[in-house]
Amino acid sequence: MSATTTHRRIRPFNTRDTYPEQNLNNDLCHAVVANGTVYLRGQVGTDLKGNLVGHGDAAAQADQAMANVEQLLHEAGSDLTHIVKTTIYITDPRYREPVYQTVGRWLRGVHPVSTGLVVSGLAQPEWLMEIDVIAVMP
Repeated sequence: MSATTTHRRIRPFNTRDTYPEQNLNNDLCHAVVANGTVYLRGQVGTDLKGNLVGHGDAAAQADQAMANVEQLLHEAGSDLTHIVKTTIYITDPRYREPVYQTVGRWLRGVHPVSTGLVVSGLAQPEWLMEIDVIAVMP
């Protein structure tokens, strides 16, 4: 980042390309680095090309979401050990154990603060979980 740049956007995209079945046109990105903090877009069970992994399997979706988190943090210049906050959304309370066990394996020893929510649905009906992450730069 230059001295005059206050933030850096990672993997910009437009929702008309990522959700062609919906009438959307929003410019977004997967991560923003600002003032030493990394903010990630909520990650779900799709790879970074948009392919669903783990249809009907909340643990498999959580594993893919965490692989995305790891990749995006790497691209931002950070890593999993610098996560300070997670918010985990699940669409069924029965998914809590498999999702949290999976996320816990990825974050063993990190000790972020975390919020968990059960929601009636996510942006796509096949998504069973979503994780929102905030990290800091090392």
